[in-house]
Amino acid sequence: MKINKEWKDYQIIATGDGEKLERWKDVVLLRPDPQVIWHAKKPLHTVKKPDAHYLRSSTGGGHWQYNRRIPEEWQVSWRNLTFAIKPMGFKHTGLFPEQAVNWDIMTQLIKGANRPISVLNLFAYTGGATVACLSAGASVCHVDAAKNMVERAKENVALSGLSDRPVRYIVDDCRKFVKREINRGRKYDAIIMDPPSYGRGANGEVWKIEDDICDFVNLCAGVLSDNPLFVLINSYTTGLQPAVLSNILSTSIPFQGNVTAYEVCLPTDEGIVLPCGASGLFTAKGAKYE
Repeated sequence: MKINKEWKDYQIIATGDGEKLERWKDVVLLRPDPQVIWHAKKPLHTVKKPDAHYLRSSTGGGHWQYNRRIPEEWQVSWRNLTFAIKPMGFKHTGLFPEQAVNWDIMTQLIKGANRPISVLNLFAYTGGATVACLSAGASVCHVDAAKNMVERAKENVALSGLSDRPVRYIVDDCRKFVKREINRGRKYDAIIMDPPSYGRGANGEVWKIEDDICDFVNLCAGVLSDNPLFVLINSYTTGLQPAVLSNILSTSIPFQGNVTAYEVCLPTDEGIVLPCGASGLFTAKGAKYE
């Protein structure tokens, strides 16, 4: 289990009955969380009144209910990195704060490599990992199928003062893009992937992580350089245990190195931790991080 406790602009105040009460800088949100199957000690809205509450619909989806006027978008910082936060559809805010654990690891690995590192960030969303890798001195190819998410990634890179760093933004299906990169002979020293549990492409292509992740990692091994630094897989699928990610990396990455996997969690003010998914990490032999 890995927990990053450096956040000052993010805090989980309380959890229970399928929801989490959290502070994003000066804004308090109440959002559903499928991992929170335990009961709250008392109704979460009585612990601290939320500024906005995401309410699920019985027919699917949901909507935000606002208790006071809040900014359409605001910013939070972690270390020297800054990210835009915006309540969006399906309860999202544009950032997964638990990933600070992996931002820290990637930053250490890139800085410790003492050589230029090129990173391929797949299913890259709003670019948390892209910003972290750029800040550590890497070049990044940021790939996501959603154009609006890629635009938000550009915004996050700019907010952190990194727009002048070497980054390519690609709006494309990740599987198709990797196949084209293999045909082009392009190589990367590190790969990050944050695949969804389920997805459907523009032409009806279906992605189901349990069925497709192993073949996809095997495919991605074809764009690794001869001296890869790391490969990171993130999963938010409840049934996918860390050991599964470890086994996939161990059997799919054809290089000498170390493989580890871990549950990613966030601390709460209640003295418990909130599980937020799992990560599997391949690192080059001799590469070190704390």
